[in-house]
Amino acid sequence: MSEHQQWAFREPLQPKPEETQFDLERAFDAMVLIRAEVPADGYTASNLGTERGGYGVVIREDGLVLTIGYLVTEATQIWLTTNRGAVVAGYPLAYDRTTGFALIQPLGKLDAPPLRRGSVSDFKVGDAAFILGHGGCAHALKTRLISKSEFAGPWEYLLDEALFVTPAHPQWGGSALIDAQGDLIGIGSLLVQQAVNGEESHVNMFVPIDLLNPILEGMLQTGRSPHPPCPWLGMRTQDAENKLVVGRVAAKGPAERAGVKVGDIVLGVGATRAHSLAELFRAVRRLGPAGVEVPLMLARAGEVLRITVKSADRDDFLKKPKLH
Repeated sequence: MSEHQQWAFREPLQPKPEETQFDLERAFDAMVLIRAEVPADGYTASNLGTERGGYGVVIREDGLVLTIGYLVTEATQIWLTTNRGAVVAGYPLAYDRTTGFALIQPLGKLDAPPLRRGSVSDFKVGDAAFILGHGGCAHALKTRLISKSEFAGPWEYLLDEALFVTPAHPQWGGSALIDAQGDLIGIGSLLVQQAVNGEESHVNMFVPIDLLNPILEGMLQTGRSPHPPCPWLGMRTQDAENKLVVGRVAAKGPAERAGVKVGDIVLGVGATRAHSLAELFRAVRRLGPAGVEVPLMLARAGEVLRITVKSADRDDFLKKPKLH
């Protein structure tokens, strides 16, 4: 028995067929286990590792799998395992960095039913939901929505509205958030901490499925995101004690080339002050798409510096998938 199969949620936390308004077993069968291999010289290998695992959900009759992009970026090998034990190779068809969604095309018959996509428009704070992984009830969790709110990630990622649920699933990457009707309403992205009833608790962040509908056909037709590439600076910025501090700069990335240093405090863009990560990222993106020059205002050793960073398209730094 694999390590993945050994653990299980306590039974009171698991959804039961008699507690749901939909075919729970069919929903379980829509989930796949994802294993991805990334070459050691991949740009993301040092940060995300060369062996990655998580989940995906079948969303079409042809077996198309939806997951979270960091699982498969730069992957040279992808294996999909169904709930019934079949193993099929997969191809990373497209990755939309704006949302974080990725699509995997199975390279063989997956024989798994699709999960119907819903909408978060009627999903309210306090509503019950379910988080599904791979492996049936043992890896499924009853949860509830605690907030719909903006999310900014230090890696230059911004969502106007993300879904936050608790209790949290410990293996969240690519998991499916489904509502009381059994419809897919989000894809698992992160484990974060938030205040819940006055106490810090582990919370899962999900990317709302509504963000997929406008871009799905474009991703399928071109193998790329239909969103114009956002300007990428190549610096990981932390919001620490109301200061935006550069925690890491990507090797040979735009920020490093421009002279940005770890420990610099980001004050703003041009003459516009930024008091949060969201404000910083929005100020950068207002300047234009990837390639635009970004005038950063920084503080270093008590001095204010102005450094212009020529942004880039992050995809230009990554290994591209090869068709099997």
